[in-house]
Amino acid sequence: MSALEISKRGQWLPPSPIRKLVPLAEEAKKRGIDIYHLNIGQPDIETPPEFWQAIKNYSLKVLAYGNSQGMANYLDKLSGYYRKCGYDIRPDEIIVTTGGSEAIIFAMTVICQPKDEIIVFEPFYTNYNGFAIQAGVKLVPITTRAENGFHLPSEKTIEKAITKRTKGILYCNPNNPTGTIYTAEELQRLRRLVLKHNLFLLADEVYREFIYEGKYVSVMSLEGISDRVIMLDSISKRFSACGARIGNLVTKNRDLYRAALYLGQARLCPPTLEQVGAAAAYDLDGGYFEKMVGEYRRRRDIVYEGLMKIEGTVCINPGGAFYIMAKLPIDDAEKFASYLLTDFSYNGKTVMVAPGPGFYATPGKGRQECRIAYVLKTEDLQDAMDLLKRGVKAYNSR
Repeated sequence: MSALEISKRGQWLPPSPIRKLVPLAEEAKKRGIDIYHLNIGQPDIETPPEFWQAIKNYSLKVLAYGNSQGMANYLDKLSGYYRKCGYDIRPDEIIVTTGGSEAIIFAMTVICQPKDEIIVFEPFYTNYNGFAIQAGVKLVPITTRAENGFHLPSEKTIEKAITKRTKGILYCNPNNPTGTIYTAEELQRLRRLVLKHNLFLLADEVYREFIYEGKYVSVMSLEGISDRVIMLDSISKRFSACGARIGNLVTKNRDLYRAALYLGQARLCPPTLEQVGAAAAYDLDGGYFEKMVGEYRRRRDIVYEGLMKIEGTVCINPGGAFYIMAKLPIDDAEKFASYLLTDFSYNGKTVMVAPGPGFYATPGKGRQECRIAYVLKTEDLQDAMDLLKRGVKAYNSR
């Protein structure tokens, strides 16, 4: 009897470059090695107490299905939050999703036919690969470079990637994995291109609050393209609530909204209790974000200064999010990240980083790069950066 074969889609799904080294990390821990996890964007800052209290106060006796587009109270809170940000977004222009991940999958699904294309700028959030495969979409990568801080290439370069099958351009701002904040002029390039070629513009803006230098420009502020803009958002990093799985999609295009709503109806509803908690979190004043951003700025500075002590590193101090994509003086980031877990330790400790190739779609790219998430307290980051420097030296001295 021949073996059953899973679908091509199932075969094409890539492993997470952020999580695939976990077995090596677990083995290192069994050997008594302490690991500083710089590989995953899991904040250590406490989820706001207001979030937990709202859930504890939930008084209904039955946890019933909610509305497919999201709970009315939460939609109102989201709309109010966006108004404070300066964006005119009504509750009926928002679809609440099960994490920002589902928002991206919904967006890809409703704008693309199978085998249609979406342009992305690499390195990009690695799960875009998996989302595109689920939606039957082809990602067309345009490479950005560490030497200029991973900013967008020229309009002409981007335009060369547009084909008859291109349906949209997807970008993340502030960027994961690079921390880059795109300038107003860069966004105008994208605006002109989506108008000229009749495309959608998908903006992943989950790190909106994490701004250290430069001016952040939202896709919602771009004039004359509201019918083709899809904003993707999440509470995961904003409120240090990654496990809550509450995201949302924003669109003023009524056909797109209706299609996304029908996808939402097919999966019934997003989580209820987490929406209750998130609604309370959106009542927090600006002091919450100011304190949080100040802490991350200190962490960023420690990581950047530590990287600059590693001779041969190429890295520009990022303006936002909580990641640095660094080009290190190593020959192979995959081998280096594994080496740190299997063969290196100092004083019983090592570091875990995310190897760069997993953030690219172009084979061979990112070979010397690693993403570092500065989500640990400052004293741990200082120790971790010393370990990383020692690890680079030990790896190159093998």
